[in-house]
Amino acid sequence: MARENAVGEAMRPAENGTFDAVVIGAGFAGLYMLHRLRELGFRARVYEAGDGVGGTWYWNRYPGARCDVESLQYSFSFSEELDQEWNWSEKYSPQPEILAYANHVADRFDLRGEIVFNTRVIATTFNEYDDTWLIETDRGDKVSARFCIMAVGCLSAPNRPAFEKMNDFRGPIYHTGEWPHDGVDFTGLRVGVIGTGSSAVQSIPIIAQQALQLTVFQRTATWSVPAWNERLSAESLKEAKAHYPELRAKARARPTGFYFPFNTEPALQASADERAQQYETAWQRGGLPFLGSYGDLLFDKSANDTIAEFARQKIHSIVKDPTTAELLCPRNVFGCKRLCVDTNYFETYNLPHVKLVDVSDTPIERFTRDGIVVGGTEYIVDAVVSATGFAAMTGSYDKIKITGRGGRTLAEKWRAGPRAYLGLASEGFPNLFMITGPGSPSVLASMIQAIEQHVDWLADCVGHMRDVGASSIEPMLADEDAWVAHVNDVSTVSLRSTCSSWYVGANIPGRPRVFMPYIGGFPVYVQKCNEVMNSAYNGFVLKGACSINAPPRMRFTERWQVPLDIEVISPAAVAAKRVPVV
Repeated sequence: MARENAVGEAMRPAENGTFDAVVIGAGFAGLYMLHRLRELGFRARVYEAGDGVGGTWYWNRYPGARCDVESLQYSFSFSEELDQEWNWSEKYSPQPEILAYANHVADRFDLRGEIVFNTRVIATTFNEYDDTWLIETDRGDKVSARFCIMAVGCLSAPNRPAFEKMNDFRGPIYHTGEWPHDGVDFTGLRVGVIGTGSSAVQSIPIIAQQALQLTVFQRTATWSVPAWNERLSAESLKEAKAHYPELRAKARARPTGFYFPFNTEPALQASADERAQQYETAWQRGGLPFLGSYGDLLFDKSANDTIAEFARQKIHSIVKDPTTAELLCPRNVFGCKRLCVDTNYFETYNLPHVKLVDVSDTPIERFTRDGIVVGGTEYIVDAVVSATGFAAMTGSYDKIKITGRGGRTLAEKWRAGPRAYLGLASEGFPNLFMITGPGSPSVLASMIQAIEQHVDWLADCVGHMRDVGASSIEPMLADEDAWVAHVNDVSTVSLRSTCSSWYVGANIPGRPRVFMPYIGGFPVYVQKCNEVMNSAYNGFVLKGACSINAPPRMRFTERWQVPLDIEVISPAAVAAKRVPVV
């Protein structure tokens, strides 16, 4: 009798085979990696836990979900034809449209044939005798591959706080990161939302439109700026597409990997009136570029205080109840945590059926059958939305038993915090690659740009290994240690390192506090990757290569050989100047 999976479909036969590369995950990183591997003529297999492509946009279907990078730049840049044929409908695209784009990419480049869905990788083990990886899945697959490539995403392992007596609650509990695919109708229900991060900021205004009563449980107030989202006209799309190559080139030279007007002048050199006008102009433009109002806002606390006070005044001008407005005003550094982009988030608290409950000093005590207790008061709710974020950067690695040389697991090596050379590979784990891994810009850059740069680098790397007959590649410990130290040193230059955020794992009890992404700027990081490649992979050991010092053939990375434009890269320049790149 055929085995059945959790949703009742007949299980496919277990797979046993040999591939050149196995990719874990079919989000944007996995799709692009597969595309490049196929161009190289490599035999590849992709395993995906979901039943479709899209990664974070497959799982995150909560109300109001959309990207905080403008649509025209939150897209692949490797194909000009793809740029020209796809039409985004809004300035900030909603989740269904981004998922449709991912499916279009999979179909246009005929990628589905190498993807196995509904299959979760549970273990990968390095074979030291032939320099290959054994990959095992929850469906009984056991396949081997020269390369194991982690395309598991930075925000893909939901964080579910274990509140006391949660199991006693008789209503449904939803996590924004694993939203039901057929949606949820909150009409006429009393709803509780736990958390006020990005997914909450986006979903709360939508849920409030349906719910009979909405209670928001806030531990930490969130900095958020308006999106001013709008439909994209045919004329604006035509104009953008006419200049897409120039836009892509400018984006690659920016600290964030996407282009927006950036004022490099220091905030405190302007008068108070000049700053107010600059902030107002940026506020009316909206979105993440608000942080580009001045060049030193994330490096000088006194400068940051000026933008923080402006944003607090905006919150007080929007929210009518002074007590609620004050609770919604963060007291940490502006932009220290991920800046949110919203549509009517603060306005929602003016609605009579929406209540804010502060749980910063008086945490949630427990759940009951009918609600949530805080400070001895029971708040009656019919359904709960857990907007509690993710085990960022390393959470998906924790779910897989990754065993390298000498039987050491990646979990053991990373017990005190993740360690990887350039965020691409970790010593002791040959031929294991990470796309947007810890120690790379990843979440501090436009993710698709960061993905493309990593995939192109990795594709040229494995292509070079084939050219020179190398059987494995692995970082040298001294170079890995130097890079990790550099990542940590650069983080101390920025004010982002001064608060408890998911950048340092502070949202998960017991996690080591380590600043995980590289904050020195996307172009500075790309330049370092280029230098490593152009020096025949300095910092790596290539085993079995017939020509150790042979220069690599640039099949895909030539477009990333972009000179640094210091005039527009102030934050990265500040960090790199004070803490030189190793």
